[in-house]
Amino acid sequence: MQLTLLQSTVAGSISRLELLRWYREGKRIGKDFVLIDLRRTDFEVFTHFFFRRLHGGTIRGSLNLPVQSLYHAIPTLYSVLSQGKIANVVWYCGPYHLMKEAGSSQGRGARATKWFAEYLKERKDGEMRSLVLEGGVKGWAAAGTDYTQLMDEYDESKWVR
Repeated sequence: MQLTLLQSTVAGSISRLELLRWYREGKRIGKDFVLIDLRRTDFEVFTHFFFRRLHGGTIRGSLNLPVQSLYHAIPTLYSVLSQGKIANVVWYCGPYHLMKEAGSSQGRGARATKWFAEYLKERKDGEMRSLVLEGGVKGWAAAGTDYTQLMDEYDESKWVR
């Protein structure tokens, strides 16, 4: 399993290959893990009953929770996820590996992972993990058909420059 743990036992990163493996093994979104897309104004499309923000698509089954509203929502999010016995929370936005290589801790995915991991630590919850998706959604979309077929509203023109 390719999970890299950061400073605590509950925070880390997950490679797109490992996440793809979870899908293929039949792990269930909303039961075994939760994906949270942190983008806000990066994308926007109106669908049936609500706005879905999907600039180029989002990884199948993801919740959209913009990072701008996340910090104060963490206690409620934790309550819902812990009641559902979710073991892994995977956060993503743009390309995590670029932020990591640049030494930035300001990327949305990394920031959300850290905030949630700190909350888990305060709650003394060692069962749930907070993971940032390496490469973010851009890395996922660039990785080829195995990945893009697991995207909702995928629009190749938004990813190819």
